[in-house]
Amino acid sequence: MLTLPYGLARPFLFGLDPEQAHELTLGSIAKLQNTPAMCLWQQPRVADPVSVAGLKFPNRVGLAAGLDKNGRCIDGLGAMGFGFIEVGTVTPKAQPGNPKPRMFRLPAADALINRLGFNNEGLDAFVANVQRARSFRAAGGVLGLNIGKNAATPIEHAVDDYLIGLEGVFPHADYVTVNISSPNTKNLRALQSDEALDALLAALQERRQSLQRAQRRTVPMFVKIAPDLDEAQVGVIAATLRKNGIDGVIATNTTVARDAVQGLPHGAEAGGLSGRPVFEPSNRVIGLLRAALGPGYPIIGVGGVMSGTDAKAKIAAGADLVQVYTGLIYRGPALVTEAARALAARG
Repeated sequence: MLTLPYGLARPFLFGLDPEQAHELTLGSIAKLQNTPAMCLWQQPRVADPVSVAGLKFPNRVGLAAGLDKNGRCIDGLGAMGFGFIEVGTVTPKAQPGNPKPRMFRLPAADALINRLGFNNEGLDAFVANVQRARSFRAAGGVLGLNIGKNAATPIEHAVDDYLIGLEGVFPHADYVTVNISSPNTKNLRALQSDEALDALLAALQERRQSLQRAQRRTVPMFVKIAPDLDEAQVGVIAATLRKNGIDGVIATNTTVARDAVQGLPHGAEAGGLSGRPVFEPSNRVIGLLRAALGPGYPIIGVGGVMSGTDAKAKIAAGADLVQVYTGLIYRGPALVTEAARALAARG
């Protein structure tokens, strides 16, 4: 197996505009996945099986949503050794997202800022891409599909978009994630508040139960929340998840805080900050969730995982599984193997 060292590709990619580099990488993976050229980045998957939310994960390391918004590269990304892949966020209708430039690197902080705004090709194209994926799931990989609302949909009608998304992805998902925590869609985080979240999750749970009866398959549902929440807010969210029968929670999305990157080039750009600066805030929320939800409730920890040690810290904070995104951009596929080995060996 010939694996191209990421260290050779990174200087070239980091010399490009961040979004250009992102699209070039995804375009190449989409074109070369399931061909002999996939050996350039393919890695053996670390075996560390675990059951979470009724699903059997080959290992505890997954790819966070946002990197492959259109689900074009499931097999190619899965070849990096992930136990699970989450793609999206998809919205019912295609939308361009926010104006460019909208993605910024902060190398001194191992961080990114993005304000992409759920740019995607829409639900129909997304589902078609998911249906074309074959090798990752055939090898036992778990696939999560992440849904959101269109920017043009008024917040008071957000539930309509989420119901359309749930119905569209349900037949094709191993689990569904409800994204209510991106800072780049106006008013979206308001859905994390008590009454709004309760109404949204109640509607989704009712529709999911109907779909499960009709299609005779069970699909767990997760909710992805923000790191910018206090203890009381986390407590309300935890109680609302339990009340509405939601299977798990993903903690966390990007942060709007800028304390960790003040004075750095691009540090004041609007958008969601990811990478190392969100590591501790996400761990704090994971710990609060675990305390509120008790043992056994599924939590996926994401935010600032740049090493195997970071992955272990997520588990120690209370997570059952971890996801990476920004760490993959800075470290390359080797991070997946390092994190999976660290978790498998943690004893």
